[in-house]
Amino acid sequence: MQLSMNKPTNSRRNLIAAAAGLAGAAAAQAQTPAKPEKKVHYKTKKPEKTPLFNGAVSYGNLLFIAGKGAHFEGDIKAHTKHVLDEVEKELVNAGSSMDKVLKCNVYLHDLNDYKGMNEMFQGRFGGEPPVRTTIAAYGGIPGNSLVEIDVIAYI
Repeated sequence: MQLSMNKPTNSRRNLIAAAAGLAGAAAAQAQTPAKPEKKVHYKTKKPEKTPLFNGAVSYGNLLFIAGKGAHFEGDIKAHTKHVLDEVEKELVNAGSSMDKVLKCNVYLHDLNDYKGMNEMFQGRFGGEPPVRTTIAAYGGIPGNSLVEIDVIAYI
């Protein structure tokens, strides 16, 4: 009689455990996020011809902004302000902002411009600025810009 009493209990326990396992697996699968996709963010419309590179690309909630330069006559402060303004436009166009920047790379034509660049950089990324790397590029910046900046942000 003891065997017959335990047998149904064990079967019920096994059935309940199996059902709980299936429910847990289904819940875990439902919570698995969809695979991120690469998305190009155009300022206007997609170009007819394949470009050399894209200005802004996201993958999941990460946003990568290509280096921006200033291609006009001016000093480091004018160039830095212009470049940061262009970076900000790209961020906003893609649904992000300056305070969502995680990483920033600054490329200077001349390391002697470091102080002037910093004066314009200060405060542009909100109260918690991103991590940053700054280098002087051997041979200069393409297009005769005094500074080029690229960023990684989140959306």
